[in-house]
Amino acid sequence: MENSIFLLPLSGLLVGILLGYVARRNFFCTLSSLEQHWYAGNSNGLRTWVLAATIAAASTQILVGAGQIDLSDSFYLTPNFGWLGAIVGGFAFGLGMAFVGTCGFGALVRLGGGSLKSLMAVLILGLAALSAQRGFLALGRTGFFDNFQIDLNFAGTQSIPDVVSHLTSENAYLPVVIILILVPLIWIFKDRKYRQDTKSIITGVIMGCLVTLGWVVTSYFATHSFDPIQIESASFVAPVGDTILQFAAFTGSTPDYGIGVVIGTIIGSAIAARSADNVRWEACDDARELSRHILGAALMGAGGVLALGCTIGQGISAASLLAISVPVTMLSIGVGARMGLSYLLEGSFFSALKN
Repeated sequence: MENSIFLLPLSGLLVGILLGYVARRNFFCTLSSLEQHWYAGNSNGLRTWVLAATIAAASTQILVGAGQIDLSDSFYLTPNFGWLGAIVGGFAFGLGMAFVGTCGFGALVRLGGGSLKSLMAVLILGLAALSAQRGFLALGRTGFFDNFQIDLNFAGTQSIPDVVSHLTSENAYLPVVIILILVPLIWIFKDRKYRQDTKSIITGVIMGCLVTLGWVVTSYFATHSFDPIQIESASFVAPVGDTILQFAAFTGSTPDYGIGVVIGTIIGSAIAARSADNVRWEACDDARELSRHILGAALMGAGGVLALGCTIGQGISAASLLAISVPVTMLSIGVGARMGLSYLLEGSFFSALKN
């Protein structure tokens, strides 16, 4: 497919526009959802986020089971599970997310609405991600963290259904998939108030379907293109670094799907902000807030690369593949975010542990 050089990033751009628009209009934010759950007893935002992951998992697994897409080459399913990187990287990402006040995706959404401090966070996050991928920080990643991996080659992938099937010597793939999808759905909809929150439900469904659409698009191009295409969906750490590199040092390589999603998210958020007339130019209040954003963004960039994803990349995209890295990484992100919020709101990293 000769036109894939243009159609692939364009497809990512269109999906990103939808992601940014829906997130901005419906206040889809991971950190805000966690903060409301922990400090206000309101779990609606968290349920919407879990719904997005569950819908992505259900729709993706249906397509995989029907043979419509092949995602076995996704880096989320590599049979070598880097557990230490998932724990340390996830914790660093969560802590950084609390310091910045949002994740990488949220920073792009805020940037579309005029947040200059989010611009700073996005730039630092991207540079830290580049360093952890292929720069100075990559030396520590490849020389240390990559030595702590669990070999899952016996299962072929790190998909939880595959691992369980091989460990039990039974064809448990479908039952495990059903369980992993039904359990969160039961938790989501057992709340009567949430069942009546149509807007939040629609938001979760759309976000989940857009992640699945990413798998469909990149899988299609990988199958039909003469050029090697990375099978991916929405993620907002490494692609942010790739986007910065694309603009700063163009070397003849063409933008990929992830870069299109990053740019599209900003555009979609800007459209939503403009249509709602809530574009606001915002900057850091003082040097202390600026330094906190810089530190937090650096932690998210480096941590996200170690963990192979962010709250969207691991929490929804990898979750749609039912990867074993997801619960480990997301629990680590949650612990980091909880301790970060505890420090900012209660004055101590360990205040949360006392409650």
